[in-house]
Amino acid sequence: MNKQQWQLAEDFLAHLRSERNLSAHTVAAYRRDLTCLNDYCSANEIERWQDLRVHNLRRYAAVSFAKGLGARSIQRRLSGARSFMDYLIREGALKNNPVAGVSAPKAPRRLPDALDPEQMARLLEVRGDSYGAVRDRAIMELLYSSGLRLAELVSLNLGDISADGTVRVTGKGSKERIVPVGRFALDAITTWQKQRANVASVEERAMFVGRQGKRISARTVQAMVRKRAIEAGLPKRVYPHLFRHSFATHMLESSSDLRGVQEMLGHADISTTQVYTHLDFQHLAQIYDKAHPRAQRRNSSKPPTDNKNN
Repeated sequence: MNKQQWQLAEDFLAHLRSERNLSAHTVAAYRRDLTCLNDYCSANEIERWQDLRVHNLRRYAAVSFAKGLGARSIQRRLSGARSFMDYLIREGALKNNPVAGVSAPKAPRRLPDALDPEQMARLLEVRGDSYGAVRDRAIMELLYSSGLRLAELVSLNLGDISADGTVRVTGKGSKERIVPVGRFALDAITTWQKQRANVASVEERAMFVGRQGKRISARTVQAMVRKRAIEAGLPKRVYPHLFRHSFATHMLESSSDLRGVQEMLGHADISTTQVYTHLDFQHLAQIYDKAHPRAQRRNSSKPPTDNKNN
C-alpha cells in the first residue's frame, strides 16, 4: 500500500485510541494485524484497501494457516481486518465489507488452567513480616479474592479498596466495576498499608509500590508469583492470571451463579465466563471416573469377578 492508503489504517488506529478508548496494548495488536494484511496485499499486487475481495481474504486466511499460524491468531487477524473495513465504510471510503463472508478455521476450545484450593492455600501461606512478604501476601490474596486481571491490580490506587470490603476496578475499555474483597485479603491489605507508608512518597497514589516507592510493574508481579510458587513447591507453572482462573472456577464450583461470576470478572459476554463451567464439568468427570464403579475400566489382566452371591 502507498502512504495514502496506509494513512487510512493510521486514522483507524487513532479512532481506536480516541473514540473507542482501547488500551495501547490492544491498538498495538490491531497495528500488527493490519501490517500483516498490508504485507499480503503488497505481495499480491493489491494497491488499495478498496480492491480487496472476499476471495482475497479467504486466500489470506488459507496462506496464514498453511504457514502454521494457529486458528485463534487467524480469527484475530480477520476480526481486526473486519473492524477496519467497517470503519472505512463508516468514513465513506468503502461500500461493502469483504471480510464479512470469511471465516477462520475453528479453534479447539482451550480450558483455562487453575489451582485447586489446597494448592492455592499453600501459595498464599507467605510467612514473615518483612516488606516483601507483607506486600506479596496482600497482592496474591487480592488476586485470588477478587479475580483481578494483572493490569487491574497494578493500576489500583489508594482509595480504590474500601473498608467495607469492596474494590473499585477499571477493567478493559475503561469500564469500572465494584468487586467484593474477602476478609483474608482485607486483613493482608491493611497490614500492607502500614508497611507501604514507610516506602511510598506522600504524592504516590499507587496501592502497590516497589522498593523505590513507585508503582509496581506487571513484570515485577509476574516474577514474584513465579518465585512464591517455587517456594511453595507447586509443580505447575504459576502466573498472575492463574489466580483469576482459580477464583472463577472455585466460585462456580461453590455457587453455580454464572451471572454473578460474570459481573465480578467483568466479562462483557457470558460465553466467556461459561468456559469455567466446562472446566468444572471436567473436574467432576475426573472424580466420577475415579469413584463410580461403573465408570472404572476393567483391568484386562484380571478375570471378571462373579458377584451373583454377594
